Amino acid sequence: MNRLFKLALATAATASLAACATAPGPVEVTRFHAPAVLDQLGSGTIFIDSAPAYGNEVPGAGWNDDGLSAQPAGALELSVYKAAVAEELRRLGYREVARGEAGQVAEVRLDRQILARGQRRGPVSVGVGGGTGGYGSGVGVGLGLNLGGGSDEEVLTQLGVTIRDRTGGQPLWEGRAEFAVDPDSPLAQANANAATVANALFREFPGESGETVEVKVNR
Repeated sequence: MNRLFKLALATAATASLAACATAPGPVEVTRFHAPAVLDQLGSGTIFIDSAPAYGNEVPGAGWNDDGLSAQPAGALELSVYKAAVAEELRRLGYREVARGEAGQVAEVRLDRQILARGQRRGPVSVGVGGGTGGYGSGVGVGLGLNLGGGSDEEVLTQLGVTIRDRTGGQPLWEGRAEFAVDPDSPLAQANANAATVANALFREFPGESGETVEVKVNR
C-alpha cells in the first residue's frame, strides 16, 4: 500500500506540473487576395525582401542601387524569419532568385515584444488594394530580446508578408500571423518561432480571403 501511495503522489505531482505549464496558443492567421490573381500565386520566381518601414511604402523603398535588400537595424533577427518564409514559399512551388530575375517579390515585416499576458496591440490593417498596416518599423527588436520573463508575461510575434508583382508593384497576396508564447518555451526562440509562424501563415495557401483562422501548434 505504501508503494502504491508513493506512486499515486508521483503521478499527481507530474500531472500538476503539466497543468502549470501553459500550452502554446494557436497562431492567428489572416490572408487577403484578389480572385483575379489566384493563377499567379504559388509558382514562378520570387525574391524575398525586408518590407519598407510603415509610412515609407513607396516604389523602390528598401532597395540598394545594386538591387540587394537594405539592411536595417534588427536585420539579423528578421533574416531568420525571411529564411522561414522562403522555405515555405519553396514548398509551395516558388523558385527563389535574385531580384532582377524575379517575377514577384515577398516583403517580410516582423515585430516581437514581451507583453503582459493577455495584452495585445491594436488590429493591423491588411488587405489587397488597401493599406498594409504597420508592424512598427517592420523589423524585429533584435536578437538581444530578453526572454527571461515570468509566467505573467508572453512573447508576442507578429509576422506579415506581402507578395507583389515585381514590375508593377501590385499586391497579389497579403497575410499576417500572430503568435503568443511563454518566454521560457522553446517556441519563443527565434528559429523555432519563425518556422512555426511562417508555416501557419502559408498553411493551405492562399487561404480564404478576409478570414481569420487559428492554426493549432504542437509543442
